[in-house]
Amino acid sequence: MGVTPPFPRLFLTAGVSRFSGQLKALLMNLSSFLTKPLAIGAKKIDSRLIMAPLSGIATVALRQVADSFGGFGLYYAGMASASAVPTEKPEVSFVFRWRSQELPRLVCQIFGSNPSVMARAAARIEAEGFFGVDLNFGCAVSAITRNGAGAALLKDLSAARQVVTQVRKAVAIPLIIKYRTGWKDDPKYAQEMALRFEEWGADALIFHPRVAPDKRTRPPKWEYIACVKQAVTIPVFGNGNVFSQADCARMISLTGCDGVALGRIAAARPFCAARWLAGQEAAPADYSKTAAMLCKSLTEHFGPPHDFSHLKKISPYFCANFLYGHGLDKKIRYAKNMEQACRIFEDFFLEDPPVNGLPNPHLFN
Repeated sequence: MGVTPPFPRLFLTAGVSRFSGQLKALLMNLSSFLTKPLAIGAKKIDSRLIMAPLSGIATVALRQVADSFGGFGLYYAGMASASAVPTEKPEVSFVFRWRSQELPRLVCQIFGSNPSVMARAAARIEAEGFFGVDLNFGCAVSAITRNGAGAALLKDLSAARQVVTQVRKAVAIPLIIKYRTGWKDDPKYAQEMALRFEEWGADALIFHPRVAPDKRTRPPKWEYIACVKQAVTIPVFGNGNVFSQADCARMISLTGCDGVALGRIAAARPFCAARWLAGQEAAPADYSKTAAMLCKSLTEHFGPPHDFSHLKKISPYFCANFLYGHGLDKKIRYAKNMEQACRIFEDFFLEDPPVNGLPNPHLFN
């Protein structure tokens, strides 16, 4: 199928004034596109902005903060080991944990290489009432790939087919696959994998157009998202370096993708989806409110000392928002406990801190 952009194509070769005019027009149409319902398998979502899987970051606490603002059509729980999921206890797990009210919009991402183990995990996820299950075909961390899981599955089509088809047989809920370009910079291979995923039963794809070993040292090639979108009929969510409303509009216009999966920006600005859907800029109060709610939610769900451990993981993303974010993050990391960290945030916001237009990449990566 050809790409059918939701609004006029953005021409990167246009002059500055023409480029600015086009971008303004795209932003005016962004909200109406993002709020158009989208079918994924037999279910629908009301927002085409989804929170991408963020291992160790997108905990139940961060999702609760984001959900208080609204705007995301789907949320993701952790990156769970398929071998652990069938017997995992949500009351003690940091990853396989959720609020009952978020289950209708929550996807659980699993990783593994054994088809039957992946299928059993998916069956547990369906039984718990999740919106859907996501198969991780993108993580290139050696601890994952050396066992044949994550992005390693992109090297072995037979193993990939068995994993996808067995999970498909095991569940009726939407099956989503998040994957990268592959282990070589070849958009045709990404297209081929998209076709195979659809053939094997996937209901949607989240495509991150970077080579598997790339640690964000180079920008993602959004044009590859267009190649993937052209190849399949199922929804394709673009992912990679979308940090603003303008980025979001550009990605959709350039690629024709059906939606956008927000990763690091969702951790830095959990309110971003709500603001983008409304066509608004963030309010100064959004930042102080986020800090207060995050401290409260982490304590509610994890308690000491784990609440503080999780805060230190999220802190660089959130602190990247501020002109003096490095100093703030250092204070948080050297705090003695959660209570002290919360007071540091309170004192920081008393000074009306300057906010960066985009998060500081030196903290953000």
